[in-house]
Amino acid sequence: MVAGDGSGSIEWTTVSKEERFRTSVFTVFEQRSRGPEGREGRFSVLEARDWAVVVPLIAKGPESQFLMVRQYRHGSGRPSLEFPGGVIETGEAPEAAALRELAEETGWVPGALHHAGTVYPNPAIQSNRFHVFLAIDPKPSVERNLDEDEVVDALLMPANAVRDQMGEGEMSHALMATALFLADRCARRLGLEAF
Repeated sequence: MVAGDGSGSIEWTTVSKEERFRTSVFTVFEQRSRGPEGREGRFSVLEARDWAVVVPLIAKGPESQFLMVRQYRHGSGRPSLEFPGGVIETGEAPEAAALRELAEETGWVPGALHHAGTVYPNPAIQSNRFHVFLAIDPKPSVERNLDEDEVVDALLMPANAVRDQMGEGEMSHALMATALFLADRCARRLGLEAF
């Protein structure tokens, strides 16, 4: 260990938790917690439903493509090129949410779906999780069914171009970079190194 006494992994105990602000997509709580040696602190915790995203890969070796969606994002105030995804509904399994979001936003259905990983988007202040799935060889199969406030374009992008551009311009969404990393790792585990 470079610094510390190993207490960084000790769990804190929640002493109290009070709702401070509620919206349709998240709730903010002020939480009082007791940590190592009895110290107490106040922390803001944002609670939201878990999210699911699906990385649709049309695997054709060097000609492989990703099915992506482009939509305006109000937080950044600009269009964003992303993998299909969204909020997991109450009682819905992450896999079902990924399949639903893919069909709703693109009209495509995968030949196979693999769990690529689950991460916390920002564990310092958020309690929800981000579930990533790799969809192999999706095909157009159903009518798109966008939410009332969604305006989404679906498009195919060369896989290597997505990898080269991720983290820049329209592909600046941090969770999409995470999704790409996890999907690529999953694809390698499945023996799809040549894509």
